[in-house]
Amino acid sequence: MTKRAAVKRQMREGVFDTHQFSDDAKVRRLPVDRGGWSPHPSNDDRDQAYLKTLKPKSEGQAELMQAIDTHNMVLALGPAGTGKTYLAVAKAVEALEAGKIGRIVLSRPAVEAGESIGYLPGDMEDKLAPYLRPLYDALSDRLSMKRVKALMAEGLIEIAPVGYMRGRTLNNAFIVVDEAQNCTYVQLKMLLTRLGWHSTMVVTGDPQQSDLLPGISGLSDIAERLEQVPDISVIRLAERDIVRHPLVASMIGVL
Repeated sequence: MTKRAAVKRQMREGVFDTHQFSDDAKVRRLPVDRGGWSPHPSNDDRDQAYLKTLKPKSEGQAELMQAIDTHNMVLALGPAGTGKTYLAVAKAVEALEAGKIGRIVLSRPAVEAGESIGYLPGDMEDKLAPYLRPLYDALSDRLSMKRVKALMAEGLIEIAPVGYMRGRTLNNAFIVVDEAQNCTYVQLKMLLTRLGWHSTMVVTGDPQQSDLLPGISGLSDIAERLEQVPDISVIRLAERDIVRHPLVASMIGVL
């Protein structure tokens, strides 16, 4: 765009006023502000930042958020759509951003829900990606995907299947174990004992929606045993805490 065309466009948009120019075309006065943008804060009504406020949408969610803030070990049990995974990941991101923990560790069992994807091409990470997709979705909703990738490259966010957690001690971390109903009793015992110093662990799952054979899932048994431990919080969400489409709560009640 030529200089003349740019000036004409600015005149059409009201940036320049012809009455501000003198008769001598070589001497022109700087245009005064006519509603254009100003760097001064008092003249700028635009939103400078966007921040999602994490608020509970039910009494059960409020209880879960309070438990995460006050306990180092929390078990969140409830039907689909109650926000178990989302709240756990959101609290993990909140703790990382506030500098309360050094890293986030997200773990999920690689259990197929009736379909086999082992034939898919690619290396181990490519084959595991579909299983870990829900965790990426929760992260990207709280952080931009570019930021998520940067934090993962720095090692501040780690996503790993359950089988890769054995033998580790997770200090100064926020650990989220998702879909725990697809873990056996032995697997859950192994995961729970990974908790290190200055760390918080949240275990989420729906005992009624396990993809394992009947009687193999250890989530219900683990939750009943840990409810007797004073410093461990077991939160049981119900159908009234479902925040998805209202039909989800209706279907959960009859299925």
